[in-house]
Amino acid sequence: MDVQLKRGILDVCVLAAIKDEESYGYKIIKDLQPYVRLSESTLYTILKRLEESKMLTVRSAEHGGRLRKYYRITEAGRKRIDEFRAEWEEIMAIYRFITKEDGRYD
Repeated sequence: MDVQLKRGILDVCVLAAIKDEESYGYKIIKDLQPYVRLSESTLYTILKRLEESKMLTVRSAEHGGRLRKYYRITEAGRKRIDEFRAEWEEIMAIYRFITKEDGRYD
């Protein structure tokens, strides 16, 4: 898969994981695990990129005697999810066009 396409998909996956409530790194990885495998280092790179893009906010709070970072989606992050949905419809239309010729899709 194209690296840029995969990067964009993973960004949206992380946003979708926090769209209903704030969350923290370990929980995000666990929530995504049935769909996509992410290492901690990959997740934190994505979270940093999304924070810099103003698609999420971060707050720190003590939990179990340690500081934990909690991530919350912003309006810009919600807009990115909506944009992705529209883009995905176009990608699926292209897929249907490509695969109709070899009989894989009717």
